[in-house]
Amino acid sequence: MHWIEALHISFMVTWFAGLFYLPRLFVYHAMSDDTISLERFKIMERKLYYGIMTPGMIFTVIFGLWMLYDYAWEAYADSSWLQVKLVSVAFLIAYHIHCGKLLKDFKHNRNTHSHVFYRWYNEIPVVFLFVIIIMVVVKP
Repeated sequence: MHWIEALHISFMVTWFAGLFYLPRLFVYHAMSDDTISLERFKIMERKLYYGIMTPGMIFTVIFGLWMLYDYAWEAYADSSWLQVKLVSVAFLIAYHIHCGKLLKDFKHNRNTHSHVFYRWYNEIPVVFLFVIIIMVVVKP
């Protein structure tokens, strides 16, 4: 079981690295106006989203469900901390999908948000990371 936990945490860290970095790329992309920079950001964003973030999310969920199935559900099904964690993960998945929509908007030159919007947008996964860590470690 420790291997599954280790893999879950490793892929979660990978996923969060992308969740933190992609909106930061969006900040710089939204501030750019020259063709070379705009095309470079499109490539970086695509590689990050599809090559790092999405596999990180998929494997985080797979190993999380594996742990849930193996032991956590029976032991903690009635625990509010687990329910809060799972709802938080669902919101992060929705955030991830929304990042993909924003990525497509940039790809097709349809971005309508300023760099200031993306600076604030970048803080959303931080909040969920704190909530999830507190739920798992403290189990309030």
